[in-house]
Amino acid sequence: MSAPEFGATSTTDEVLADVDLSGEVAAVTGASGGLGLETARALAARGAHVVLAARNPDKLADAVDTITAQHPGASLDTIVLDLADIGSCRRAAVELLTRVDRLDLLVNNAGVMCTPFGHTADGFEMQTGTNHLGHMAWTIPLIDLLTRSSPARIINLSSAGHRFGDVDLDDLNWESREYDEWAAYGQSKTANVLFSVELERRFGPMGVHAVAVHPGGIHTDLGRHMTPDLLAEIGAKIEQSNPGGFDWKTIPQGAATTVWAATTPEFAERGGVYCEDCHVAAIDDGGGSEGVLGYALDPERAAALWDRSMQLLATV
Repeated sequence: MSAPEFGATSTTDEVLADVDLSGEVAAVTGASGGLGLETARALAARGAHVVLAARNPDKLADAVDTITAQHPGASLDTIVLDLADIGSCRRAAVELLTRVDRLDLLVNNAGVMCTPFGHTADGFEMQTGTNHLGHMAWTIPLIDLLTRSSPARIINLSSAGHRFGDVDLDDLNWESREYDEWAAYGQSKTANVLFSVELERRFGPMGVHAVAVHPGGIHTDLGRHMTPDLLAEIGAKIEQSNPGGFDWKTIPQGAATTVWAATTPEFAERGGVYCEDCHVAAIDDGGGSEGVLGYALDPERAAALWDRSMQLLATV
């Protein structure tokens, strides 16, 4: 019997309908709302013990209440994690290590988008510092736990926004370039894909497979920093890339590719790919609006980004 086919309109519950996650442990960042909350809910509904990580403890408590209202038997825990603070990332990872003895699934979902120029607590440019360096600092201490739980998976949420810019390995913090919100967001989302590629190279042979995911266009609070001008600009970009019209996804549809990548047998023995609409995306030469641009999957750039990022994290 062939596996069911899912696509752009599939929901989390449809993707996981025949999946049993009993006995497995998952951790989800940005789980206090939006896609992260839906991802945590869907995984818990299928029997996983889910650790919700986010920076606001009150919102985390509300998220737990939301999930348990729908699934009274859900097994949940919370950890305070501020991805804009490397110390918080490392402390949260250590705390998780003391609470669980296995980690089957790590979903790096949280992120910021189009923030004004600013810096994290450690002086990194806000978007790359939060979306990439923060998740890297949180993930690396958990690698041993993931390898001991092998097979395990790491799902890194990227975006079609990776099209807005490649990584500048010489200026990740925008110290010598004029800051551009879209290009900075693009750099951070390209970094998420490259991080997945390098994680796969290093830890795939140990049974820990890493996959990057584009959830699609969804109305969440991710765009809370966007000005009216930026909203108009992204609207124009969407219209230009999709002359036939653009369909926004619901939150359950947006989180579907995440839970698909987390559970599909397709990644039982491989990773280092970019997924959209519940399938592995094709490599685009730059002429389309779907797929992944080749620079985001370049193994040499992935290795170089890892090395440069580790240098930056070593300064904190």
